[in-house]
Amino acid sequence: MNNQIGTIQKLEVLRKIDTGYVLEDDILLHHNETDSELEAEQSVDVFLYQDKKGQTVATTQLPTVQIDTYGWAKVVEVLPHLGVFVNIGTTKEILVSKDDLPLFEDVWPAVGDELYVTLGKDQKGRLLALPATEGVFERVFESASNDLLNTTISGRIYRTDREGAVCITEESYRGFIHHTERKKEPRLGELVEGRVIEVKPDGTLNVSLRPLKQHSMGEDADAILARLEESGGVIPFSDKSDPEDIRDTFNISKAAFKRALGKLMKERKIEQRDGKTYLIAK
Repeated sequence: MNNQIGTIQKLEVLRKIDTGYVLEDDILLHHNETDSELEAEQSVDVFLYQDKKGQTVATTQLPTVQIDTYGWAKVVEVLPHLGVFVNIGTTKEILVSKDDLPLFEDVWPAVGDELYVTLGKDQKGRLLALPATEGVFERVFESASNDLLNTTISGRIYRTDREGAVCITEESYRGFIHHTERKKEPRLGELVEGRVIEVKPDGTLNVSLRPLKQHSMGEDADAILARLEESGGVIPFSDKSDPEDIRDTFNISKAAFKRALGKLMKERKIEQRDGKTYLIAK
């Protein structure tokens, strides 16, 4: 029955014992794993998993996810040396191995985030939760229409890297968030809200997590002022600085940086000299 680990099976009750019930193939269904009184020869639907001793046991609390079946699972614990544990709707929380998570822990899921997973097994036969690949999501995507342009959408991040992040929206649209369209890299499993900036011919979306220019200018200006105050009133940046240097430091585009500098100069809060920006003393 070990090959049925991670699946829902209909098994017959053989007998009742002090700790619960013995099912066919000598599988234990503990009293804590069922809220019903069962009788011998009764058939019951159970989910099979391994306990800490490596024995196959059962629960009548059926999960939303099993082997070869995908579903959303909420992150309940993060352990940097192992990975994250998710709740699949049963008593046993399942590990998503760090090998199946991003390389950098700052974009790992946090408690409360959700991952779209199925179940698999490690080399010792223990259950693991496996995040869905792009190919799996491609089977569930819907095609977006042009009337979504400039609307606000919510989506769950399922892939993230230096180039950008990808989310699936609540309507099952695919949304790509380029690294220039975010203040910080979102976490895997994070629910984000953004603005549709392009509906592509294939029905997928390009999404921005940044506010509109007229709103972001003030935020960017505040960030520049904060950096000036932290740096003794001078930073080695100007409107002639390299775009990559600006992005690496402020995580905004050169165009956004220039707009914010222009706002601050108009307000006579800063000045530029010799490729540097200075805070004007009050």
